Amino acid sequence: MAAVEQQLSEPTASENRFGITSKRSGGADERLASTGWFKKLIQRPEAGAAGGLLATIIIFAVLPGASNLYSLQGAMTFLTLSAELGIIATAAALLIIAGEFDLSVGSMIGFAGVVIGLTVRELGFPLWGGIAAAFAVAILVGYLNGLIVVKTRLPSFIVTLASLFILRGLSIAITRAVTGRTQIPYILQDVPDPGTASLFNGHIFTGFFQWMADQGWIAARSDGVPFVTGVPASIVWWIGITVIAGYVLTQTRYGNWIFATGGDQDVARNVGVPVGRVKISLFVCTACAATLLATIQVMEAGSADTTRGLLKEFEAIIAAVIGGVLLTGGYGTVYGVLFGSLIFGLVQMGIFYTGIDTDWFKVFLGLVILAAVLVNTYIRTKALGGGRGR
Repeated sequence: MAAVEQQLSEPTASENRFGITSKRSGGADERLASTGWFKKLIQRPEAGAAGGLLATIIIFAVLPGASNLYSLQGAMTFLTLSAELGIIATAAALLIIAGEFDLSVGSMIGFAGVVIGLTVRELGFPLWGGIAAAFAVAILVGYLNGLIVVKTRLPSFIVTLASLFILRGLSIAITRAVTGRTQIPYILQDVPDPGTASLFNGHIFTGFFQWMADQGWIAARSDGVPFVTGVPASIVWWIGITVIAGYVLTQTRYGNWIFATGGDQDVARNVGVPVGRVKISLFVCTACAATLLATIQVMEAGSADTTRGLLKEFEAIIAAVIGGVLLTGGYGTVYGVLFGSLIFGLVQMGIFYTGIDTDWFKVFLGLVILAAVLVNTYIRTKALGGGRGR
């Protein structure tokens, strides 16, 4: 009798200790089952963005008139657009993962360009000195944004929205007071260090591209110079920043601090994470990324304009969201942001090449944002086991 009672009291092979019958033979717990490579793949934060990029490539591949988009010249054009967005979106993504926003990025682009223009043309700084001055101002602006957010605990949305107006207003007011206009032209004219500009508007692999033109593999002008002379410096900066940010986020203690700060800053603070320093440093990073983009634009155009960077802060957030970064913080990857930036550049140029009315670009962008949020939320729910019964 005792043996029978013991047999009835113990769970059977197909039943776990909570009385839930397993659907797998042999009673193996589902949580112990091996996960397939495809399931692991779609559970990654950048999976939705990668799928969206693939779908975008296929869509424009079949649309009439879009064949030039995938030519060497067309590819370099949309890659350059993607790079300019990706530079600021990568820094913005790190800040969002840490649970904060920086809406002053776009205004910082215009303000940094003005600093470069005024210091070089009006104060006689060498080009490298003007760029250094712009980065010094960016560090100060980022530090103040972060310090106000940390000390006052005001929402970063409000603090940086104020910075957005302050920086844009300073750009216009100072430039008009000094030059009488809102642009600063001829910044690169007669500068004593023209080599500095090539770090930001030059090209790499120019010899290789010239060799391909000589072989007849890529299109060239009548004088033999290829239409695409090399890989633009902006793309190199973008790739470099993405690789460094990806390594920092996934392979360093500082990266763990970023995730912890965005996940639950009170818990993170209790276990020794310097939450305040992390946030302030990331605000400095977004300001410096904006200044880098401003420098690239000034070196390419040879001028500064107070209206540059308009709405770029929202485009950076869009690229981050498309790339799988959650606006609630604590989750995301910079490689997804790379895919999101590529989608942005591809769509922008794809609409141009196909002859579609560019007024529809914003509509498409809004739909992409909504779809990205829904897909990324679903994937994250599955990745964290949210699909199980509660």
